[in-house]
Amino acid sequence: MATPILSIENLSKSFEGNQIFSNVSFSVDQGELSAIIGPNGAGKTTLFNLITGALVPDEGKIIFQGRNIVGMEPFDIVRLGMARAFQRTNIFPKMTVLENIVITIITRLKGNLRFVKPWNSSRKIERQAFGILESVGLADKAHQLSGTLAHGNQKRLDIGVALALEPKLLLLDEPVAGMSPDERWETVELIKELWNEMSITMVFIEHDMDIVFGISQKVRVLCYKSLLAQGPPSEISANKQVIEAYLGEEV
Repeated sequence: MATPILSIENLSKSFEGNQIFSNVSFSVDQGELSAIIGPNGAGKTTLFNLITGALVPDEGKIIFQGRNIVGMEPFDIVRLGMARAFQRTNIFPKMTVLENIVITIITRLKGNLRFVKPWNSSRKIERQAFGILESVGLADKAHQLSGTLAHGNQKRLDIGVALALEPKLLLLDEPVAGMSPDERWETVELIKELWNEMSITMVFIEHDMDIVFGISQKVRVLCYKSLLAQGPPSEISANKQVIEAYLGEEV
């Protein structure tokens, strides 16, 4: 039986009296590649914000690798082995692509940015950074300012920054949002390759059902302020409640 790396237990969150979701529970198995879907306003990004410590739940537990992380600071959660790539890229646009990765590695190693000295004094860190850039297909753009990258490549860099934190669990918030069709499928292939090669547990939010059903081992559906359903893609695509509430004619 697979071991859960993340367990959500009876999680509830509201904003100014507006209930986002209530009593949500599920577990993510070690090594799983899974998707969270649901209509706009279902609380998908809020769920990621709770898991990563950006928000605190009203009720419930978030167990990561056997430890309740509710109330912990986001960076402390990162140091436990969790990273996130954002819907809107979280990069330093005035730094080069390589510098974005290097500064992330240094931050992981030292815990803050206060000590930072000229990073090129460490060839080992630079080699590690180039390895990450190669894994996300950006090694040839290492010395380009990250703010000048095309949108799809900025999203790749954001994934690279997350990988530089050496996560055991990687959360991807709409990783192909705003991309052209070609960029979308190239990024999907990248995600599959990283998952296969690095053995990272991945959970992603996505609206494109072709992508969701194409690469996910498990799909979870947030709707009606609750977890409506979860299971393999074949079950979710045939679930009448999910079809009526969200999928509709897309299936």
